[in-house]
Amino acid sequence: MKRFIATALLAGFSSTVFAAPVVYNLDPSHTYPSFELSHMGFSIQNGRFDKSSGIITLDAEKKTGSVDISIDTRSLNSGWEKRDAHVKGPDFFNSEKFPAMTFKSNKLVFEGEKLVAVDGNFTLLGVTKPLTLAVSNFKCAMHPMMKKQACGANATASIKRSEFGMTTYVPNIGDDVKLSIAVEAIAQ
Repeated sequence: MKRFIATALLAGFSSTVFAAPVVYNLDPSHTYPSFELSHMGFSIQNGRFDKSSGIITLDAEKKTGSVDISIDTRSLNSGWEKRDAHVKGPDFFNSEKFPAMTFKSNKLVFEGEKLVAVDGNFTLLGVTKPLTLAVSNFKCAMHPMMKKQACGANATASIKRSEFGMTTYVPNIGDDVKLSIAVEAIAQ
């Protein structure tokens, strides 16, 4: 009996220490990729993408994981259809040829229990470059409505669009672009 109890305790301890990574699917209704850039120095203009998908894998115990996010460039929404048609065209996103931009990573950076950055590769217009997303508001907990484990965060980065071949109207339309993504993901 003592051996059985010791084995059971050891098995329970082992499953805690060696907890498997959890796979999360992006929640498209609470994931919001957006961007902002200068419009001739007069104002900072904003846009968003209404469709994104992806998987985040997180091993909280080991503080490791991966991120694989795809953003549908055809879902660009700046609030004005005529501008959207132009920006989706060959001068900018060339959405017909490049219907997605992606971010892929297998390096999560933690400070204590908080995820603070994700180092990975960002692909836009077929050009891939290293990119670090700064992460804030990171939280994982039981989702009160879905009754499943969920994680969320806000991530930001800046790029020079010309480095990806998007050079139309630089510098009048800003070369420096701030990327932001509010993300929520639900365990599979």
